[in-house]
Amino acid sequence: MKMAKRLLGYSLPYWRWLVLAFAMIMFTSLAINYLPVLIQRMTDSCLMNTTTPASDRIDLLTKLGILYISIAFIGHLVRYFQGLLTAWIGQKIIYDLRLEVFRKVLRMQQAYFDRTAVGTLMTRVTSDIERLQQFVTEGVVGTIADVFMILGIMGYMLYISPILSLSIFATLPFLFAFMFYINAKLRDANRDIRDRQSRLNALLQEDLTGMTTIQLFNREASAMEEFDQRNTHLRAAYFDEVRWFSLYFPTVEGGQALAVLLILAVGGLMILNGSAAITLGIFVAFLAYIRDFFRPLGSLSDKAGSFQIAMASIERIFTLLDTGEEVNDPPEPVSPNRIAGSIAFSNVWFAYNEGNWVIKDLTFAVVPGQVLAVVGATGAGKSTIINLIGRFYDVQKGAVTIDGIDVRNFSKADLRGRLGYVFQDPFIFTGSVADNIGLQTPGISRADIVRAAKTVNAHNFIEAMPQGYDTVMNERGEGLSLGQKQLLVMARTLAQDPELLFVLDEATASVDTATERLIQDALAKLMANRTSIVIAHRLSTIRHAHRILVMRHGELVDQGTHEELMAHDGYYRQLYELLLHTPAQPEHSQN
Repeated sequence: MKMAKRLLGYSLPYWRWLVLAFAMIMFTSLAINYLPVLIQRMTDSCLMNTTTPASDRIDLLTKLGILYISIAFIGHLVRYFQGLLTAWIGQKIIYDLRLEVFRKVLRMQQAYFDRTAVGTLMTRVTSDIERLQQFVTEGVVGTIADVFMILGIMGYMLYISPILSLSIFATLPFLFAFMFYINAKLRDANRDIRDRQSRLNALLQEDLTGMTTIQLFNREASAMEEFDQRNTHLRAAYFDEVRWFSLYFPTVEGGQALAVLLILAVGGLMILNGSAAITLGIFVAFLAYIRDFFRPLGSLSDKAGSFQIAMASIERIFTLLDTGEEVNDPPEPVSPNRIAGSIAFSNVWFAYNEGNWVIKDLTFAVVPGQVLAVVGATGAGKSTIINLIGRFYDVQKGAVTIDGIDVRNFSKADLRGRLGYVFQDPFIFTGSVADNIGLQTPGISRADIVRAAKTVNAHNFIEAMPQGYDTVMNERGEGLSLGQKQLLVMARTLAQDPELLFVLDEATASVDTATERLIQDALAKLMANRTSIVIAHRLSTIRHAHRILVMRHGELVDQGTHEELMAHDGYYRQLYELLLHTPAQPEHSQN
């Protein structure tokens, strides 16, 4: 119930519209439920009353008939507008919730994405929200409408015949108890469905992303077997849901049949015995009320099933929304007008997983405008240095400072807005070339985009594309070489005009010599007058760095210029000689 109350909290911004919807519901309930009372009057006063002249009875029947049609028309018209209003309110709530979920995903720290499969997050943002949609748009207010309808019918039934009413109401506790039992089973079944759907989506996303590897190593059969196994588990969960959900309508129909039988038995015996407590009109009206009573009850059963489906999704959505953010903005972030670009690590310790230190007691400083290269074997902690400066993770011990300010005192958005990144694996968004460079950032004009592309040597190949800067690409940048993608991403970085500080990952791996020259020239322009940290794989980068950090197993084992480190004849010289004979390899994301 806490989850349901929390979900209802999203309706508070629309409380005025909800009040109007509830007023419509009450009017509809009172109006439509009054119709069997008119049927009773028509039967008793017009059809069965032989003491009144026929002309008077026909006149009364005509008036009652017009009143019946008028009430029915107005009641159903109001119900139509109430349905439109509640659907609009529900769509607004779903819209707000979907935005909040995606906003939460955008705020999550990098560690969360390391632990959580993309398919699982896709399930939260898409199918879990979709499962809520029907319940919120129709279920919440629709449930209240059904409850009011049932209460209204019960009130009218007690008004016209307490004896017949109590005989029917005596059966309701047993009916409701069985329906609550079915609800509990449905909730368990739907929780299983969401969990198994999430696992299937995660596997599918992983297999699609790694399809080249699957085909290269002939893993199609094993991939198919694993997918089939998870698909079978999902099918079983859905069948379990259908099995319990299928009991709803037989239960409601059985209850309705039992109620009709009781009316026929109790009411029929009273009429046959000449009881004054019941008339034929009351008997006919009760049969109409039985039909009208079990119709919203059946609708409630359907909504109860939707509610259980929704609860399973709500649990998962709110679990995501309640997940703590390990990297938080400070209460009062600092925001200097400009930064000179000095960086310092002071006794920094960091671990992605508790106790498994990736960075161990690291201390170094970079002066403004300096190019710092970081070298080391895979797993030495090189890329982690970059991640800590941008607060994609926070250090467990020590401090990382920029111009003497701890990076934890910046807001994440402000800090990252001052940093420029060029990664080994350039990501191209679906959209035009111009959109990929400017990222639709306010203040970046078409002229700025073209100027950035020219600066990093990307303008010529962009102009050669079918529509130039308006050429639409998919997220993989189909048709572009790796080097062209790198230049495009460099233009994107330059267009954002990062402030003085420029954090850079080695981007020249796995390209031909001519393209490497273009990239190196672009890098030189990007790094001009900016503090730059380079995860170094290429000898040209190492030689031209002002200073080099040598990392080994998360520790700083040496530092200095290229000549100084070569003169030491230590670990750096081994790495350098290895680089002379080994092509550069992609760096792991958690180095």
